[in-house]
Amino acid sequence: MPAEAFYLPLGGGRFTATPSTAGPWFSDAQHMGPPSALLTRAMELCAPREGMQLARITVEVLGPVPLGEMEVSAEVERPGRTIEMLGAHMSAGGRTVLRARAWRMATGATAEAAGGEAEALPGLPGPSVWHRPDGWVAGYLDAMEWRWLHGGFELPGHGRVWARPRIPLVEGEQPSALQRLVTVSDSANGVGARLDVERWLFLNTELTVHVHRAPVGEWIGVDARTVIGPSGLGTVSAQLHDLDGHTGRATQALTVRPR
Repeated sequence: MPAEAFYLPLGGGRFTATPSTAGPWFSDAQHMGPPSALLTRAMELCAPREGMQLARITVEVLGPVPLGEMEVSAEVERPGRTIEMLGAHMSAGGRTVLRARAWRMATGATAEAAGGEAEALPGLPGPSVWHRPDGWVAGYLDAMEWRWLHGGFELPGHGRVWARPRIPLVEGEQPSALQRLVTVSDSANGVGARLDVERWLFLNTELTVHVHRAPVGEWIGVDARTVIGPSGLGTVSAQLHDLDGHTGRATQALTVRPR
């Protein structure tokens, strides 16, 4: 069973990562979804201002993120009246494991000019039976609810899925919709994987999320595709949805090699 939350707060920007953060490959390393969302939370809470919204978040992966105790901090790196840049970092075991930056922008009335969204995903299907493949570690995958529209983690190719966390990001808190979106977004390289996970490693070195509309609700839809180049590099591009429609996009850079 999943833990009660991905993270237990210890105070002073310190947290304990529970086993529910573990990725599918190694029981002692986190999936990048929860820690990316924790950095997003830190930036949401950093000198918040009315009428401002995070529009772009980039998380740089500097190394494996271990389970256990970690520290998170955030600051305004470039203040501005209508546009400002925030930065955040996560450290564990005396080293920085993740760095993030985000643009926070002033909101305004542009409804009459809105347009260009991708076609909405099909509606939320009923609960589906999904079994974690043999050899995959329990943790993040079990702490999420997955409802597949097309494909599957064990089925290489274009994938479409609705997903939501079963547990809070931080114990005792309701996560924001943006935190939920980032928690799900880092799964894009799994949702749209082109390669057999038993034969290939395809690890993302970063995650970038753009939103053109603030997400709402618990469910996040991911429509993901992967391109693999001839020299060990790959890219992932995913449209992100909530139940109201298209809300943003996620991209990832991949390093690809045989197992």
